[in-house]
Amino acid sequence: MQIHTPDWVKHAIFYQIFPDRFAQANLQPPVGLAPLALEAWDSPPTLQGYKGGNLWGVLEKLDYLQDLGITALYFTPIFQSAANHRYHTQDYYQVDPLLGGDEAFFRLLDAVHNRGMKLMLDGVFNHTGRGFFGFHDIVENGSHSPWLDWFKLEGWPISPYDGERPANYQGWAGNRALPELNHANPAVREYIMRVAEYWIRRGIDGWRLDVPFCITEAGFWEEFRQRVKAINPEAYLVGEVWTNQRPWLDGSRFDGVLNYIFAGATIAFVGGERVDVAQLEDRDYEATPAIDALTYGEKIQLLLHAHPWEIQLTQLNLLASHDTARLLSMTGEPETSKLATLLLLTFPGAPSIYYGDEMGLPGQLDPDSRRSFPAEADWDLEMLRCHKALINLRRTRMSLRVGEYRFLGEDHKTYVFARIYEGDVLIVAVNAADDYGKIDLDAVGRRLGTQPSQMLFRTREFSPERDAAGQESRDPVQVIWTADNLFLALPPRTGILLG
Repeated sequence: MQIHTPDWVKHAIFYQIFPDRFAQANLQPPVGLAPLALEAWDSPPTLQGYKGGNLWGVLEKLDYLQDLGITALYFTPIFQSAANHRYHTQDYYQVDPLLGGDEAFFRLLDAVHNRGMKLMLDGVFNHTGRGFFGFHDIVENGSHSPWLDWFKLEGWPISPYDGERPANYQGWAGNRALPELNHANPAVREYIMRVAEYWIRRGIDGWRLDVPFCITEAGFWEEFRQRVKAINPEAYLVGEVWTNQRPWLDGSRFDGVLNYIFAGATIAFVGGERVDVAQLEDRDYEATPAIDALTYGEKIQLLLHAHPWEIQLTQLNLLASHDTARLLSMTGEPETSKLATLLLLTFPGAPSIYYGDEMGLPGQLDPDSRRSFPAEADWDLEMLRCHKALINLRRTRMSLRVGEYRFLGEDHKTYVFARIYEGDVLIVAVNAADDYGKIDLDAVGRRLGTQPSQMLFRTREFSPERDAAGQESRDPVQVIWTADNLFLALPPRTGILLG
């Protein structure tokens, strides 16, 4: 089967937005006519409280996002819901009024497209919230409801709120607040297909699909792809699949998945023993135990060879999300975040930055990982510089977007690879150790056909080392070509990019 994936994704820089926490602006009437009971923006996030971020606020932040270099926005759910994260969908055809409703969304969508950017929504189609019209009717009318076969009922009476009694219906992960849809019902299946088609026709550029592995009816996702792509062949379909990616990426279902396999390997390598295992509780990605560069290289090669190249270029690569602790809080120090960001922005596939990571926003497991976007006075400007510089390099160098990924060598915790496209050769080297990393790469110049030596990026700046007389002696980062051989010496916890 010939595989086709959206070309624009191969060149995209995604930014994941949790709408309640990213940006706040005045709501329009009628919602904006009276004060809302909201938590203070800078107070710690809670499981149920709202901060009041909305889509009007995102509209005002587009200049910031473009200046950062972002080309595509990925929103966690925006449809009407009774949860701050909005995974408890009540109405798939209505943008939540607290986010500004449909008016704010379509104004935002037009502005995004006018800037040449893309916008992807989160589709939660395995389960609904208790306020979804069909389930609400069952709550009100019991066995007399016409919507009984839309859900997986097990007995009577159902108990959607009283935890002391059996729910008597299936909820996602046993959660009675999330009644599971009955996808074996043709009406349910058709309803979901039409929701997907509706928003694609209205102009969104793709769907991030929540827990797709929970929908097991034969042919469901194949039909979903066919119907979405019939409207827009360049629509991006990406599934939330944490492990065992291969069955989902043969070209018949998704264009990519959230690449938690890349995230886990990268965190285990650059974070090492620093990773706080308590921040990985119940998360299905292997960010521990610590691994060396050899093991990291093996994991990366397995990942790169697991899928066709056309699919690899449209994987959604990430380091953190609303479902994980933030990288900074996993390790407690910013240099790990910079090393991981270097590996993220130089890896094949579309990088996704979780809002706030670009200026060092911390956060442990949710709800703490869903903190409000910080005031400018609290930004880590060095972290922001790191992100901007790497994003700019990725956007200006085709080799970082679609070029070959070639492993060059490793030694202990030092890992070196190249990205190559039509004569543009870049070398990336990372030392994740707490001491100097030194590596000799024999005949690498001949293998690459060139000798990149210009320092395009480094994760940290150093004052030049000084000799006994106090005179500057040399840069602590050493790049030495001898014939075709390359010698690299990197200070502890340092990464570089040569071109």
